[in-house]
Amino acid sequence: MNKTELNHFRKILLAKREEILHNLGKLKEQEMTSTVKDSAGENSAYSFHMADVGTDNMEREKAFFFATQEGRFLYHIEQAIERIEKGTYGLCHECAKPIGKERLEAVPHARLCITCKSNEEKKK
Repeated sequence: MNKTELNHFRKILLAKREEILHNLGKLKEQEMTSTVKDSAGENSAYSFHMADVGTDNMEREKAFFFATQEGRFLYHIEQAIERIEKGTYGLCHECAKPIGKERLEAVPHARLCITCKSNEEKKK
């Protein structure tokens, strides 16, 4: 892969990384820091209803799930950027053959060629 292509994929990966970090920041601000007391208001005259508490807990669990997924995606993006730095980006980890550019356009953090990825999926 030449320098122009590597720079192209680096820009894609860096943009995706920024997007993920932005999304994680929003999740942290919106869901992860709110409490049941925040939802009802500190001076509320009403006690907390079990259904409201359950809904709030479910929303926090969903936010945690999304944050976990984004964290995994961020890890794969970081690994791909590291492979660019090492000069191994675009080579399959399994068979060491080049990963198709079409695949890298669709999944820029791919570490397996389409054949090896298909074989991996069949094993699961």
